[in-house]
Amino acid sequence: MSTVDDVKKDLQKVGTKKRAEAALWFFKTGPGEYGEGDKFIGVTVPDQRKVAKKHPDLSLTAVQTLLNSPIHEHRLTALFILVAQFKKADEKMRKKIVDLYLKNYARVNNWDLVDSSAHYIIGQYLQDKPRNILYTLARSNNLWKKRIAVISTFWFIKDDDFDDALKIAEILRDDEHDLIHKAVGWMLREVGNRNQVAEEKFLKKHYKKMPRTMLRYAIEKFDKSKKDLYMKK
Repeated sequence: MSTVDDVKKDLQKVGTKKRAEAALWFFKTGPGEYGEGDKFIGVTVPDQRKVAKKHPDLSLTAVQTLLNSPIHEHRLTALFILVAQFKKADEKMRKKIVDLYLKNYARVNNWDLVDSSAHYIIGQYLQDKPRNILYTLARSNNLWKKRIAVISTFWFIKDDDFDDALKIAEILRDDEHDLIHKAVGWMLREVGNRNQVAEEKFLKKHYKKMPRTMLRYAIEKFDKSKKDLYMKK
């Protein structure tokens, strides 16, 4: 069975100082920024996925250890492993993975970590279950809980199930954080990709009060004349 040290060593082999330094800016790690204090070893996402595939049998205890790491790539690779394990797991194991994930929301603490995992784990798990937890997360004061709530709905959207995505978009319409504006706008765009009528029903009710970034993301695929109409407010 793979160990935490196996994963860390494989990641260290493919990390570079140059990429690590670039990531500090890209993921906003400065004082007061959303990624403040995060650390990097400079591993690309494709390389992290390769490392994750080498260690599919990592125990949940070992995954927890990686999630506790201050190194961003350790946490993201742990999440790639969790996603792969969830896909193959029975219902009992899926529940354990979901519980682990929700317990560690504070370690799923950047947009790429959320976006690579939330819909594959939380969204997929809730497909045939009550979704109250998403509304609890969406109404929290924590940035990452709110982003997890939004991105989790992507799983339902891909199944032409838009109700929760639109309700959570409404809850978060007036959120102050740019990362929530982008996430909500993205999910609205995904709704529109499948059913533009459903998206426009939401937009006609809310577009005048939506943050501009949220609106721009939501209407990105519209033709120019329709974009201009919405952006005029």
